Amino acid sequence: MPAALAEVVSDFADVQGQDKLKLLLEFADDLPDLPADLEEAAMEPVPECQSPLFLHVDASDTEHVRLFFSAPAEAPTTRGFASILAAGLDGQPKDDILAVPDDFYSELGLAALISPLRLRGMSAMLARIKRRLRATP
Repeated sequence: MPAALAEVVSDFADVQGQDKLKLLLEFADDLPDLPADLEEAAMEPVPECQSPLFLHVDASDTEHVRLFFSAPAEAPTTRGFASILAAGLDGQPKDDILAVPDDFYSELGLAALISPLRLRGMSAMLARIKRRLRATP
């Protein structure tokens, strides 16, 4: 797991109960804005998410993969998940992202607080990122 993602997982391990939800909402507030030259219409939708979520994977430099996410403010859980992936994986090498365990999100300790359907949304985001990276030479 890349160090940045391991740090996020550690941050979640350091808090308990409802504080985990507060931390997730803090991440939601920190989701980076899209760059001016990237429109949501050009991004890939992630229909497995409960709320509208779009992602874009720029692997033109496989040593520094760029990840971009768009989710509405009224979808804080989805935004939080996207922000976790952005904080932990944006700028990382392709091979390091591909090596992230598919179920890493279980280490966040949110299963008791978030519905399994919502957690599957985070899994779907990571799966789509990996699929895009595997299609990149």
